[in-house]
Amino acid sequence: MTAFRLTSRLLALAAACAPALSTAAAPVVPLSLERVFGDPPLQGRVVRQAEISPDGAWVSYLRPSESDSDQLELWAQPAAGGAPRKLVSAAEVLGGRSQQLTEAERMALERKRISQGGITGYQWCGPSGKALLFPLSGDLYLVRLTDQGPKAQRLTQDEQVPEQDPNCSPDGSRVAYVKGGELWVQPLDGGAPGRALTKGATETRFWGLAEFIAAEELGRQRGYWWSPDGKQLLALNVDESDVPVKTRAQIFADRTTMTQQRYPGAGDNNARVTAWTLQVADGRATPLPLPPDAEYIARAGWFGDGTPWLQTLTRDQHKLALTEYANGTGPGRTVIDERDPAWVEVHDDLLEIDGLQLSGQPALLWSSEASGRRQLELVDRRTGERRPLTNEPEPVAHRVCSDGKTVVYAAARDRGRSRELFAVDMNGQSRVLDGAQPRQWRDARGDGDCAQLLVTRGAWGEPPALSLQPVKAGAAPVALPGDAPDPLLARIVPAPQVVDITAADGRTPLNALYFAPLDGKPGPHPVIAMAYGGPGTSTTNWNWNRDTVLIAYWQRRGYGVFTLDTRGMQNRDRAFTRAHWHAFGEVDVDDLFAAVRQLPKQVAGVDAKRIGFFGWSYGGFLAERAMLDADTPLAAAVAVAPPTDWTLYDTAYTERYLGLPQDGKGGQTAPYRQANLIERARLLSKPLLIVHGTADDNVLFEHTLRMTEALQDASRPFELMIYPGKAHGIAGRSARLHLYRTIDAFFARTLAR
Repeated sequence: MTAFRLTSRLLALAAACAPALSTAAAPVVPLSLERVFGDPPLQGRVVRQAEISPDGAWVSYLRPSESDSDQLELWAQPAAGGAPRKLVSAAEVLGGRSQQLTEAERMALERKRISQGGITGYQWCGPSGKALLFPLSGDLYLVRLTDQGPKAQRLTQDEQVPEQDPNCSPDGSRVAYVKGGELWVQPLDGGAPGRALTKGATETRFWGLAEFIAAEELGRQRGYWWSPDGKQLLALNVDESDVPVKTRAQIFADRTTMTQQRYPGAGDNNARVTAWTLQVADGRATPLPLPPDAEYIARAGWFGDGTPWLQTLTRDQHKLALTEYANGTGPGRTVIDERDPAWVEVHDDLLEIDGLQLSGQPALLWSSEASGRRQLELVDRRTGERRPLTNEPEPVAHRVCSDGKTVVYAAARDRGRSRELFAVDMNGQSRVLDGAQPRQWRDARGDGDCAQLLVTRGAWGEPPALSLQPVKAGAAPVALPGDAPDPLLARIVPAPQVVDITAADGRTPLNALYFAPLDGKPGPHPVIAMAYGGPGTSTTNWNWNRDTVLIAYWQRRGYGVFTLDTRGMQNRDRAFTRAHWHAFGEVDVDDLFAAVRQLPKQVAGVDAKRIGFFGWSYGGFLAERAMLDADTPLAAAVAVAPPTDWTLYDTAYTERYLGLPQDGKGGQTAPYRQANLIERARLLSKPLLIVHGTADDNVLFEHTLRMTEALQDASRPFELMIYPGKAHGIAGRSARLHLYRTIDAFFARTLAR
């Protein structure tokens, strides 16, 4: 690992001087697509969901199996240092039985962007740090850490009706879960069986689970929360009866499965969600009335004094309200009223600061973009009065933890390309945490006391590495040895060249990187441009990039590779991130075209007539929109899972940026009309490859079917590749290898001299 990090630092140094270096100075190491998508991965088996145990003694995580990286296992290692150890695997627990998932469970994993199998989630149960809970194949299991080693215990025995979204009580004595649409509780001592707290669930009405919109677009994966004393649950009841039904044909090679999904398209009815408190002893339910203008419940929870609270959004998402319910009943009282003329971004920064009393109650930590850049604030819970806590030159990403006197947070640096960790006291005096370096990406999770952090550090060409680091300055971190990357990675990591690109407005700098071709041939070369282009993400930064190895492969195929963040993408100031407001297919396309036209002037050896584009999801929309333009500077494009008609996409996401689609006169509003790709089909004049999974429940396959019909009606030739039974991510090593072989062949044909 030490040698790898040294090599990566040398590569980073070379990157800084890239324009002056010759790519022919050293032999080029061969790389095949088979190795790019082979097992084990070149970057090593990267862990996920790393946690510090409640007692601080262990670090736990999910780790891909050595025999199959698509299967996750539960591992832990001592926080004080020591060898990692496997606690349990799915194969060991199931004892030869195959893992089973219902359609609802599969889609829940899709919401969390988990494409692997095995143990896909877990939690520490109770404050002792001796027990972990996890769901598997429809049932629940508990792993106890004993002096004799980890011991797994099966808690439920019903694979046909799964126990979903389990959550342990604060004291670790009970677990709550959703079964058959009802909320259940069950002791963990092996005594009494589980019992239902609710009743009345139907196919369209259920308790305790996040509805599709909350999970997919608001980042809320849960539908109930334990009270601090474990005697109550704050639970949401979801009624989907008025949500339109979409019938998805999951077309497999040997069968077609028809799946009905409640999917609210832009302008349609959303699910009706109500909030309740439930007494665990007897199931007695008390309603918590929502504000009259509330459309979405974005977040929910309890204050330390036992008061439930909700964060609600209006339908247009211009207003987010934090409402508390004294004595666990209504009507509620508004604590915070956050507004934005475009949209309010939801966040997880709400936290009570026990070490600072305002009006006799703990101060509330909050974050806001009202200043033009996201910063942390302190809020008086009684009066709503705010005062700034941070004054960072770039946006705060999120809070990490607090000990009541100090808040640890992550914030952007280097125009959003880096992320660093900071600590600030209640007087606003901040310091960067030990370990800060240029061109790196650090994030963290804190223990219960915010005394030590589980830090994840990535950098260009360096996969994420974990360490335990005290918040106190000067204390040495403890490196947590992980799965070392294949030595080949350090030999093929591409050296990035920072490119100075200006947005189409003529003044806004954009983040862009270029990677020179390595085929050793003279003359101008073709280029593959890559961008997401949509709101809420960023792809051009100094963090580990999952496309690193793919970029290295394309370099060896004789392509330059160009990556770009257009206006509207995250990690920048509010004025930058709101560029998509009523402007899908405008600002992003303008910036892409401007960047592609500037590239040959900034980088030697670029063939301006042979620049292709590759995009996925919103990037797929950008790919199609760029090709459906008479003025496109692109020679060819690949669009994977592209939205084509935004009235088909879901309410919360689409309306946040484009508003409602109806103009009140029986037609569509201008933002939807200009972003509709179906109406532009006749403009296709250059090669386009469209790729889609038939079981995609995010960007429905209907998007591509409509575009296919429109292009055929307009007699425009194009290429199409479908993946039977695959969802939005087109998961699986074989499918991924086939996908990129197809893309590789397409660019070889369309960007050749």
